[in-house]
Amino acid sequence: MRSPRHVRTSKHSAQHSAQHGAQHGAQHGSQHVGTTVPADPSRKLSVALACADGDWPHEDWPAPDDPYVGRVLRLSPPYRALRELSSEGAVDVVVLRCEDPSTAFAGLLKGMGAMSAPVIVLSPRRDTETVVEVFRGGAGYLVEGDYCTHMLSSAVMAATVGHTYLSPTACAALRDAARRIPGGGEATERMRALLSPREREIMELLSTGLGAQEIGLRLGLSEKTVRNNLSNIYAKLDARGGTDAVLRWLGAPYSDTQGTLGSAAR
Repeated sequence: MRSPRHVRTSKHSAQHSAQHGAQHGAQHGSQHVGTTVPADPSRKLSVALACADGDWPHEDWPAPDDPYVGRVLRLSPPYRALRELSSEGAVDVVVLRCEDPSTAFAGLLKGMGAMSAPVIVLSPRRDTETVVEVFRGGAGYLVEGDYCTHMLSSAVMAATVGHTYLSPTACAALRDAARRIPGGGEATERMRALLSPREREIMELLSTGLGAQEIGLRLGLSEKTVRNNLSNIYAKLDARGGTDAVLRWLGAPYSDTQGTLGSAAR
């Protein structure tokens, strides 16, 4: 699903460890979507809220006892303030709330300049083409009405360690795109056979948009155990991270997965 743009990620996200590999991303001109790994894991995260259209819908977020997010900074287009915040190290993740990601996402990337930070898009749009385009850009995607603020906080945390978080409806759109790719059924089954029964359970849940914490709750495992399993899965599938692993699990060809999945969605 490789687009003409490309992602820049931190050196930490290239490692197969508890902080997993970099996700597929996009560069729009000189703009980058990447990952950030906080130097102090106990430090709560700072989020830039880029509201392209209307008001921010979650006035009570983050809650005082939010386990991950401690501060939000609201920004309006054209988001040039992000460049200063980036140089100060004041932003860990950018959350874009918009009606039409096809234009707003590009505008955000332009405002970010050379800033390398993970992005999560919140939008009412749920069509396959829009979701795939954002996914190709390396950003997470939460469909409005399809997530809660707890999921939003989990998505923010996941983004800092290289995971591209999708809400269930967004994930269904991605699955729909993968199903349109011709052939590959036998290869997909051979690939899945490389995984243990537990790893297959984890991949099935990961491909529905759940993060490590939610997967652990579903399977009765600790979050650390889930992340260790994910590291093993990425190594077995020769995947560069969660995005790549999900694409392979869903049946995207091993070569040029970005371009293939992107064209299949059109």
